[in-house]
Amino acid sequence: MSEDPPKLQVDSDWKAEAQAEKERLAADTANAGPKAGGPGAPGELPPADFKSLMGLLASQAVMGLGAYSDPQSGGVVVDLPGAKFAIDLLAVLEEKTKGNLSDDESKEMGTVLTELRSRFVQIAQLVAEQGAQPGGDAGAGGSPASPPPDLRIQEP
Repeated sequence: MSEDPPKLQVDSDWKAEAQAEKERLAADTANAGPKAGGPGAPGELPPADFKSLMGLLASQAVMGLGAYSDPQSGGVVVDLPGAKFAIDLLAVLEEKTKGNLSDDESKEMGTVLTELRSRFVQIAQLVAEQGAQPGGDAGAGGSPASPPPDLRIQEP
């Protein structure tokens, strides 16, 4: 066997397709005017509307429920008090805006709160189960529903 590292080969068809796509997107952006690229455009923020506010708070809750890992340990970070606070803020927003939302906004708010509350209960139960096990982690013999042994709970 040869000790040479494998070489990446990019055919010219792929390059041509990528360049054509790039040019097409540039033309679409130029033709779209000031809102070119929408909220996903680099350096452009999404619209400041009710849906964005709801999404921001929901994202905070999801992050507190373990959606990110600690870059140093690689373990999942769960911040139950932070997640609860974000969910509670959404509930306050729902209560204070009652009667002032469109049907779609109201339904979406209800759905988001239901999903987040359900996820919060699931994660809180998993954290409690993990804490009740000897040594405080799921270990190799943990059930498939158990959190990974590198779960780290963030203290308030």
